[in-house]
Amino acid sequence: MAATKRKHSATLGAGAQSNGATPPLKRRASARNASTAAALNPDEREDIFDAPGATRASPDNVPNGDIVSGLLTTSNGVKEESPLSDAPDLVEAPKPKRQRAKKVAQASAADVLAAESAVVAVVDAAEAKTPVKKGRGKKKEVKVEEETDAASVVSATPAKKVAKKASNEDGPGDPEADGDEDADPEELKAALARPPAVNSSYLPLPWKGRLGYACLNTYLRASNPPIFSSRTCRIQSILEHRHPFQHPDEPEHATKNRPDRTLPSDEALGHKYVQEICLANVRDIEKMIRWNDKYHIRFLRLSSEMFPFASHPEYGYKLAPFASEALASAGRVIAELGHRVTTHPGQFTQLGSPRPSVIENAIRDLDYHDEMFSLLALPDQQNKDAVMILHMGGVFEGKAETVARFRENYARLSQSVKNRLVLENDDVCYTAHDLLPICEELNIPFVLDWHHHNILFDAEQSREGSQDMADIMPRILATWRRKGITPKMHYSEQTPAAITGRQRRKHNPRVWSLPPCPDDMDLMIEAKDKEQAVFELMRTFKLPGFNSFTDLTPYERRDDNKFADSVAGQRRIAKGETFDMVPGEEVGMGGPDGRVYWPVGMEEWLRPKKREVKPKVEDDVTKAEKAKAKSKAAAEKAYNERQAAIKAETTVGADGVKLEDPGEGSDEGLTPATKKAKAAMRKKADAAIAKANLKIEEAEARAAVKIEAAEAQIPSKPADPKKKAAPKPKKAKAEVEQLTPSASDEAEEASSEEAEFEGDESEDGAPTPRKRPGLPQGRKSARGGKARVSYVEEDEEMEGMVS
Repeated sequence: MAATKRKHSATLGAGAQSNGATPPLKRRASARNASTAAALNPDEREDIFDAPGATRASPDNVPNGDIVSGLLTTSNGVKEESPLSDAPDLVEAPKPKRQRAKKVAQASAADVLAAESAVVAVVDAAEAKTPVKKGRGKKKEVKVEEETDAASVVSATPAKKVAKKASNEDGPGDPEADGDEDADPEELKAALARPPAVNSSYLPLPWKGRLGYACLNTYLRASNPPIFSSRTCRIQSILEHRHPFQHPDEPEHATKNRPDRTLPSDEALGHKYVQEICLANVRDIEKMIRWNDKYHIRFLRLSSEMFPFASHPEYGYKLAPFASEALASAGRVIAELGHRVTTHPGQFTQLGSPRPSVIENAIRDLDYHDEMFSLLALPDQQNKDAVMILHMGGVFEGKAETVARFRENYARLSQSVKNRLVLENDDVCYTAHDLLPICEELNIPFVLDWHHHNILFDAEQSREGSQDMADIMPRILATWRRKGITPKMHYSEQTPAAITGRQRRKHNPRVWSLPPCPDDMDLMIEAKDKEQAVFELMRTFKLPGFNSFTDLTPYERRDDNKFADSVAGQRRIAKGETFDMVPGEEVGMGGPDGRVYWPVGMEEWLRPKKREVKPKVEDDVTKAEKAKAKSKAAAEKAYNERQAAIKAETTVGADGVKLEDPGEGSDEGLTPATKKAKAAMRKKADAAIAKANLKIEEAEARAAVKIEAAEAQIPSKPADPKKKAAPKPKKAKAEVEQLTPSASDEAEEASSEEAEFEGDESEDGAPTPRKRPGLPQGRKSARGGKARVSYVEEDEEMEGMVS
């Protein structure tokens, strides 16, 4: 039956206005016909893109430069540091760059001592400001050559700002980066020598808890239309959309109808542009929740970038009233299906920083997340379980000082934010044993990340692995139950090739085991394959819902109306053709068979296969036969061309006048002079033919070598006893038609001697042809063995006539 079409573009909610004419809401429509201002597909629009942070398992990564720019241009044109980039770097002692020593011809001992003392002072000052983190490997020593003077060392020492940049470049890097981290030799050696992990043999089976994934659904993201909740934009796009469109009555177009910067700007138009993106993200939450419920996934981390720049000091905004109805609608679906949702603010949200601007940004960001959860209007227990996970952040001056500042700033938070805030151990600075005391002191639930614990742990209280965590498991669970919140943990695994701590931070695309946690735990699977990692666990341990999905058909989707919505499909519909339309609520749901699982490394199955132009594959036999035929054709062509040239030479005289063919007619009635001329022409033709035959033989010899090489590549085939091998045809030599019959071989030799004419006049005064030089030595005529032309009788007749 024909389904009502679902338009995947966003339309404004109550109270919001459109920047230009927006078509009425439909269930589904082609992206080609939809308003570009509302068709918020990052695959089609450059100013809207999918937030990279939403595709990663954990937000404690390097910032996205496209979203958080380093410098902002103020109204007076002066570039200032962005408040969002005001957070400190991940703490690591700055590594002074080893400058190439300037050699001094005569360096005294005093100069050497002064240089060494200057370097020690600089390094000590840097270490005092920024302590070295644990788990980062052995610190490199700064070596100074003896021939370096103090002035050059001090001048080469990086300043504070330069040292900050160097620490970024040499820092831990992106744990979710696709490339491999280069390991320091000393760090690699230390990592290989570390004691093996000690893991528990307990598995929480049968499983009674909820499994979840973070932010993005790979199957829905690749559907048509795409379903995801992390659309974002750039600040520059917001500023650009403050200007009216070139044609306000028409929808936005990437090239034909863009904002006109020559017209006055209106800040409200920029807000409406962002609101459209936000509402599109919120509406897709409902689809994601229903998809998860169909496949028994009842735990989801919402993307922090669902509302781009909501906590920005200049471009920020409140979610109410424009998003109130959309969030309430999503909250009703979450409450109806009994799912749990959480969120994880980014790495800039730190309450232990010594910088006031960072604290203000962090508080503003936490308020934004709390407002988003509040507008979902969830039931009491689900509202309690909607927590915000936070890291302690970097180490500033020392762990004790940082924790003291966190305690002080935590008191400044609203009670609603305090009710949702939980702390998680990380893999850079703070272990589970570092955070558990402050969580117990401030009544903050503690989230244990098993992967982070295996990388960074307190060696005095536990070993690497899950075995020793059983000792503090009751204390961890107590931090949740005191506030009536369902406990949750994070689980992921390192990549198989990882060795050093820096390499082990990268998450494996999927996980292959379960941690030794209580069997009713809510477990967030932080893996790059998102929902597919949850499916893998379901299949491995036969968890509830493992039989609700099947393998995806490669490169084929049967749960959308992509072709029917295309231009070609609309033309065929207009001609009267009908298609089996997928109902709007079933688009992207995997069909009746639940074909939503793709094997490891086969994410390309989610999209149509790219057209490939494959070269024609030929076996060795075909190639050799073609080479042989090509060589034969080249030899035949050369022969034919030469024969044509010879024929042209023999029918044209020295003065360019066309002569009679010497092989045609007779010599009757001709004068002696004409006969001698014809004899000379025949002699010249014989020499030319001999030369041509010699070249043909050389060409055939070269072709024979190529043919033999080609035949050597042809694999031998078993002989058929029923068939006899056909004899090879002999190579036909070039045959030249005889001009006149010859009497005998002796006459041939005599004629060859007598045909050598001098260039002087004859006795009767007639001119004679000049003597034709003979063939070079060693080169014989190809006409050897064949009858030659004899002119003995003609000479006798000529003598008789003269006498």
